[in-house]
Amino acid sequence: MKKHIQRHILSYVENLALNRHKMAFMSGPRQAGKTTLAKSLLKDPENYFSWDEAEFKRRWIKNQKQIGTEVKEKKSTRLVFDEIHKNKNWKNQLKGFFDHFNEDLEIIITGSAKLNIFRKGADSLLGRFFHFHVMPFGISELTSLKSKIFNFDQFVKFLNKPVLFDLPKSDEKFVDQLFKFSGFPEPLFEKTESVHRIWRKNRIELLIRQDLKDISNVLQVGQVEILSAFIPDKVGSPLSIQSLCEDLDVGYSTVQRWMKHLENVYYHFEIKPHIKSIPRSLKKEGKIYLYDWTQVDSDGARFENMVAVHLLKMVHFYNDTGQADLELKYLRTKDQHEIDFIILSDRKPLFTVEVKLSDTHLDSAFKKFQKFLNVPHFQIIKDTNYLRTYKQDNGLMAYVISFSDFFVKLP
Repeated sequence: MKKHIQRHILSYVENLALNRHKMAFMSGPRQAGKTTLAKSLLKDPENYFSWDEAEFKRRWIKNQKQIGTEVKEKKSTRLVFDEIHKNKNWKNQLKGFFDHFNEDLEIIITGSAKLNIFRKGADSLLGRFFHFHVMPFGISELTSLKSKIFNFDQFVKFLNKPVLFDLPKSDEKFVDQLFKFSGFPEPLFEKTESVHRIWRKNRIELLIRQDLKDISNVLQVGQVEILSAFIPDKVGSPLSIQSLCEDLDVGYSTVQRWMKHLENVYYHFEIKPHIKSIPRSLKKEGKIYLYDWTQVDSDGARFENMVAVHLLKMVHFYNDTGQADLELKYLRTKDQHEIDFIILSDRKPLFTVEVKLSDTHLDSAFKKFQKFLNVPHFQIIKDTNYLRTYKQDNGLMAYVISFSDFFVKLP
């Protein structure tokens, strides 16, 4: 299976970017499959170039255009530059390369944290690229169901009338495999505890000792590693930087800076509270989730984290492909009333989500927000093939639905 899974984003990279003479920037967590996806777009494997390879680095610094000329002379049209953002002059050099070859070559740029950071300030490249997120695998990429994923309009219809898709018995195992081994390809497809344990340790070390070094001048690597070990216990709750300062005996601004660095290397992501039209809502405290949810020990918090990554993956996909303008946030008031997630479309509420590991009884806490939101509510549980519908007094609908049936048709 590992060799034959096609990522949902692949055709959009080709049709939206490459076929329209735009560079395709692909960024995302380390080891989520960016390089594999990029190579799958090549007909000639020799057209893959990595900044980590000394020979390519030498040739690029000496004469970038010679590389493009050689590819063009081979009658090839597509090439990949991997990790080229590690070159401090990459933006201006890439601009010159693209402007010279954009009618003849299709250019794919892959990288992790630093690519995403510098993309935001890459004024010299504006108008020359489309950006796509490559996330860990989700349930819809693993299932044997052959029907296509929902486009955004189909998804909106599903929100108003969800259905069971009857995940095949042979596919039900994927929910447990994701829960146990994460959505990262290596541990997910190896399916062994020993490989997963070693992979997870190595990934964290690479993120902090290599990727963090590439984007910052942090010298206290050991303390950042300790900080990263505290974060899994904070998943799903409003984050208190002050409590981390006390744990580490480090100043507030220092911990805040380290947290931002860890976010920039895709260790974790933060979602902010939705405050519009919600009385007494929290305005600042974000909630933290990990891209590798298997670092979270508590089953309930781990499942909530797994749902959060799937929701973020969906948001990125619909935004990157131009189908919608979505945001992932959460709801919490000063009175401690909370809903785990809310999805906004064009800054307006689209639906809300509460996560329960196995409770099929509808939690009524969401009702305190309904009169302000007027959107459907979903309670997602880990069980497979489950859907129950509740009609509220105000006519709004609420659903208890299995994780697989909610996400199996989503990107």
